Amino acid sequence: MGDRIPAFTLKNQDNELWDSKDNILGYLSIVYFYPKDESAICTKEACAFRDSFTAFTDAGAQVVGINSGSVESHKEFALKNNLPFTLLSDNENKVLKQFGVKSALFASGRETFIFDKEGVLIYKFRNFFKGDAHVEKALNFLNSRK
Repeated sequence: MGDRIPAFTLKNQDNELWDSKDNILGYLSIVYFYPKDESAICTKEACAFRDSFTAFTDAGAQVVGINSGSVESHKEFALKNNLPFTLLSDNENKVLKQFGVKSALFASGRETFIFDKEGVLIYKFRNFFKGDAHVEKALNFLNSRK
């Protein structure tokens, strides 16, 4: 804890550049890494973030998902599952490596980070097989701060 968010720029599902210093600083932010659009666990995780989106926004937090999928894949995934948050394409896994996300089995890792408004890491959780647990743990952490 206490690490600052790495500086990075990626494209979102709308093919727009998204810069961490412009979009994280000043916001309570949940940044989660997941292996693959449309896989069973990743879809369950994304839909859990979607279903709890109002609770996150009520807590003043934004949600950002990142993986190596293409902009097009993220767009399709977001539309198909009605995802109201930003998905970023890290096609070379550079940002994943900046965050130190560990691979599991033969896939990129699944890890959630929460940053305060100054971009300082205040919480992280890793569990490869329980995608929806990331949402529960993040909400519990945010609720414990009230």
